[in-house]
Amino acid sequence: MIFKEKKLILIKNLRLTTKLVTTYTLLTVLPMAFLGFIAYWQYTKSIEEEVGEYIPRLVKQVNGNIENDIQKLETLPDLIYNSGDVMAILRDSQSKKKSVLLHDEYIMKSYLTRTYLNNNSSHILGAFLVSKNRTFASTSLHYDSFGFEDGSLPYADDLGLLGEMQLLLPNQTNLTFEGDPSYFMLVKTITDFDNRKNLGTLYIAIDVAFFEQSLQDLQKEENVTMWIMNKQGKIIYHKDHSKIGTVEKGIQDYPLLNGSFRTEIDGKRNLISISESNELPWVLVHSMPIKNMTEKTDVIRNVTIFVFILFTLITTLISIFFAWTVTRPLNELGDIMKRVEKGDLLVDIPIHSEDEVGMLANSFRSMLAEIRELIHKNYHIELRKKTAELYALQSQINPHFMYNTLETIGMAVEEGESDEVVKMVTLLGRMMRFSISNKESLVPINSEVQHIEDYLSIQQFRFEDRLHFTIEKGADVVNYYIPKFVLQPIVENSIKYGLEKRKEIDIQIHISEEETQTGEEYLLLIVSDNGPGMTESKLIELNEKLRLDPMMKRDSGFGIINVNARIGMMFGEQYNLQINSEYGKGTSVIIRLPKINAQQVSMYVQGEEKNRDDTKGQDGHCR
Repeated sequence: MIFKEKKLILIKNLRLTTKLVTTYTLLTVLPMAFLGFIAYWQYTKSIEEEVGEYIPRLVKQVNGNIENDIQKLETLPDLIYNSGDVMAILRDSQSKKKSVLLHDEYIMKSYLTRTYLNNNSSHILGAFLVSKNRTFASTSLHYDSFGFEDGSLPYADDLGLLGEMQLLLPNQTNLTFEGDPSYFMLVKTITDFDNRKNLGTLYIAIDVAFFEQSLQDLQKEENVTMWIMNKQGKIIYHKDHSKIGTVEKGIQDYPLLNGSFRTEIDGKRNLISISESNELPWVLVHSMPIKNMTEKTDVIRNVTIFVFILFTLITTLISIFFAWTVTRPLNELGDIMKRVEKGDLLVDIPIHSEDEVGMLANSFRSMLAEIRELIHKNYHIELRKKTAELYALQSQINPHFMYNTLETIGMAVEEGESDEVVKMVTLLGRMMRFSISNKESLVPINSEVQHIEDYLSIQQFRFEDRLHFTIEKGADVVNYYIPKFVLQPIVENSIKYGLEKRKEIDIQIHISEEETQTGEEYLLLIVSDNGPGMTESKLIELNEKLRLDPMMKRDSGFGIINVNARIGMMFGEQYNLQINSEYGKGTSVIIRLPKINAQQVSMYVQGEEKNRDDTKGQDGHCR
């Protein structure tokens, strides 16, 4: 069950192109291939069956023709009885002079030549008549080693019968002819019908071409083999003459002696067709490789396979093309979605068609446009909120700070410290001018530093020796701009929480230019104090709030959170505020800001002014 579920998951995870091409293959190519195989198999089988029925009929017909030819040969020995001179010579047993013997031999040879070699089949190689230790011979070829001097029938126990005659194979004699042709011999005893005495034996040597003439039509095809054998398997004739006289061992395994059957010979499938002679003691065998029967079918099969492969390739390419036309816009849409996922909301979504994919792309384009509009609206809403909070912060800080400062100035007047009064009034006036100039959201670093230095100097008049501060800035950062009031809320927190639990507080402000490992340059503002610090849990909680919830409700950290939110809104999430603190040792606030020169200020100021105009237009006045 688990294996099936995993298999289904793997199938589901395949690419759409793979699924489409695989589906095409399963529904088109495989059924066509299967049907083609079944058709070829059935057609081949039907051909084998038809040939298996047709060949035995031909073999039987050929066997009948051979029987007729053999029956004609059976009359040849009887021609001896038609010659009175020949019969007289055979019957004469008296001793004769040499001249008479030569005359008898001449008569016998002339008769054998005239009767068997000239007037009969051209396949007769020779005729031999053995009588009373005499041999009369007439041959068309020179011969050697006939060797039957006593007139007896050699190898009589091993002879085959052909009607009233007997069959003698070449391996049963020593007789050879010039050119070493294959032959068989018909043997018949010449009997004197008057007294039933044996007058001699007639041997007729017949070339195996006698059989080949009858079998030539069936042996024309390549690899077709035919042979004649007796029922015991001894081969009388074979296409391969070297096998004549040998025994066909497989005859014991033949399932029948009339008809066809399939068998395997030398590793090849063959169709064996057999016809048993009705008149003669032999069996005619026809062997043909099955591939011969299906040769033309194989050609058609090969052509069909070629056409099928070509068709499959073409249709597969077409299916891949159509699958690509379907999946390409989907892949493009997927790539665009990944870009949107990474924050690129300004991507262009091309629509190539009006099908389902085109409808999907159109819907995604509409959705993305709506998201951009919502983000734009939300951005301005949040920016207006932060601007309003900044103004509210200024309006809350300034009266409270002015009250404490004026109270300090009043005490200095009462004590007659006129120089300190003048200095505090000067510093306060400069701070007021900086505070009420609300047009700029970005100010030069020197202006922000001057403002925080004035603020700390006034606080130093108030707290006297309890407050110490130092400000360090690199010479290379004076030409850059930073957000207004980015340092004052942090310094206020340091003074407030530091003097609550410390007799003295030392505040250090450091401004420098830094560079990341990737070569990106930025400004680093660090405000450090030796105040009471924070516990680790409190520090983690505060940093988490800064990271996840910059728009959190007002609390004691409102100023710091406001600064962090403004930085994120103006420059992006990569610029932010981070707090490091150790309980009992102090706190450091690290601010990362982009390097903004005078030429780049307009980019950020325009957005701020537009936001301020929107706010004024909605409320009827500028807050």
